[in-house]
Amino acid sequence: MLAAIASATLHGVEGQPVDVEVHVGNGLPAYTIVGLPDTSVRESRERVRAALLSSELPWPLQRITVNLAPGWVRKSGAGLEVAVALGLLVAGKALPHDALDGIGVIGELGLDGAVRPVPGVFPLVAALAATGVHTVIVPEANAAEAGLVDGTNVRVARHLRELRRCLAGDEPWPDPPEPDEGRGAADQPPDDELLDLSDVRGLTRARRALETAAAGGHHLFLCGPPGAGKTMLARRLPSILPPLDPDEAHEVTRIVSVTSAEPPQRLVTARPFRAPHHTASSAALVGGGSGHPRPGEVTRAHRGCLFLDELGEFSRPALEALRQPLEQRVVDIARQGGAVTFPASAQLVACSNPCPCGRGGPACQCSERTRFSYRRRISAPILDRFDLRIALEPPEPGDTAGEPSARVRGRVLDAVGRQRARYRDRSWRTNAEVPAGAMASCLPLDREARGSWRAAVARLRLTGRGAAALRRVARTLADLDDAAEISAAHIEAAALLRDDVP
Repeated sequence: MLAAIASATLHGVEGQPVDVEVHVGNGLPAYTIVGLPDTSVRESRERVRAALLSSELPWPLQRITVNLAPGWVRKSGAGLEVAVALGLLVAGKALPHDALDGIGVIGELGLDGAVRPVPGVFPLVAALAATGVHTVIVPEANAAEAGLVDGTNVRVARHLRELRRCLAGDEPWPDPPEPDEGRGAADQPPDDELLDLSDVRGLTRARRALETAAAGGHHLFLCGPPGAGKTMLARRLPSILPPLDPDEAHEVTRIVSVTSAEPPQRLVTARPFRAPHHTASSAALVGGGSGHPRPGEVTRAHRGCLFLDELGEFSRPALEALRQPLEQRVVDIARQGGAVTFPASAQLVACSNPCPCGRGGPACQCSERTRFSYRRRISAPILDRFDLRIALEPPEPGDTAGEPSARVRGRVLDAVGRQRARYRDRSWRTNAEVPAGAMASCLPLDREARGSWRAAVARLRLTGRGAAALRRVARTLADLDDAAEISAAHIEAAALLRDDVP
C-alpha cells in the first residue's frame, strides 16, 4: 500500500516542499528511508515507531520504504516525523486513503506520541501555500506562527492518537490557541524598553551622524576613547529606526522563525538589533558550520542593525568575512552537500577605541608595534565600507541633553518616506542601497554641487566606493532637510561626517 503526504523542510531560511511517500509491502520487516535524509531524519525511525506503539496504533511488521521527494534536495530536521507516521497509518489502512488529500503536515514526535514544535514553521507553511496546499496540520505551539501565512487553514496537532481520531472523523479538531499578543515576536523588545537619545549629552555631530545613518541605512563607525559615549549612542539607534514595511516584516519574521528558540506569535514590526560579542567567529557572524549551514548574526540582523562594539577586538578573519555580505547584501555559503544563500541586508554600526589603551593621541601609552597590530585588525577595505566615520571626544561637563528619540524619529520617518516615493519602481529602498550605475539618474548633482563633490573627494583622498558613499550621504542629508536637490552645502556636510579615523 502506498501513501503520499505533503510536508516541507528548511533550505537556509526558506521552505522547500517535500512529498513524504510511504510504501508498506510484503517482505521481511525492514525500514528504509531514501531521498538525501540527514542524521536527524534517519533517526526518525525509532521515534516514529515508539510514538505509534505508545499511542496504541499499529506498526506494520512488513517492509517499509519512505521516500522523501524531490530526491536531489537534502532533508534536515525532525519536522517530517508526523508526516511519516500518518503515511504509515494510511499505508497500513488505519486511516482512509483520502484523509490527507490537500493537507500539509509538519511536526516532530515524542516517544509518547506527543506532537512537538519545530523551528521554521512560518517559511515551511509559506512554501506549502505556494504549491496550493492551504490546510496544514502543525504542533499546537506553532499554530499562531502558521496562521501568519495569509489564506492558511491551521489545524492543531497535540498527540498522535488524537490526531488519528480527528482525521478519521471520530472527534472534532481542537481549536487553535489564541496568540499571546503580550509576548509578541522573539528578539523584539517592547517599545518601553528602548533607550532614548535624551540620555546622551553633547556629541552633536555624532548624534547627527546617527540620525543620518537611521534615515539612509548607512554604515556608521564611531571611534573614540573610553567614556566618550560611543556605545551609549549606538545602542539608542533602535529608538529612531523606521518600522518594517509589510514585505520586510515577512522577511524578518521568516528569519526569526528559523533562528529563534521561541516561535513568533505575530509578524515582527521592529527592525532587529544584533550585538554579538567580540569573540564571535566567522561562522557566527556570517553563518555556516559543518553539515547543514546555519544563518549568522548578519542574517539575523537583516533589515535591521548589526552592532559590533569594540571592533578592534574582533578577529581579523571574522571582520574580513563581512566584506562580501556588506557589499552584496547576501551571504553565499557553499558546502560539499550544496550551496545556500542567506539574506544579509543589514546596517553595520561599529565602535572602537583608537588604540589598545584607549587614550589615543599624545596621551597614548601603547608602543608603535602595538598600535600597528591593533590597526591591522581593521583593514582599509572594511573601513572603506563605512559611509559615516566619526572621531568622538568625551562630552564636556556643561553639555546639555539633546533632542529625545521621538522628535528625531519623526524626521527620520519623513526622510524614509521621501526615499520610498523616489525608489518605488526600483529594487532598492534606501539611499545607501543605490548602485553606482544609478547614481546619475537617482542622485543627480548640479554644477555647483558636482564641483564641491569633486573637491571633497580630492581633499579626503576617497576611493571610488568612498566617493559614491559621499554622494549617497549627501542625498540623505537633503532628504532630512526636505530638499528636492543635492546642494553643495549637503556635500560639505556629508564630508564633515567622514573623519580620518585610525
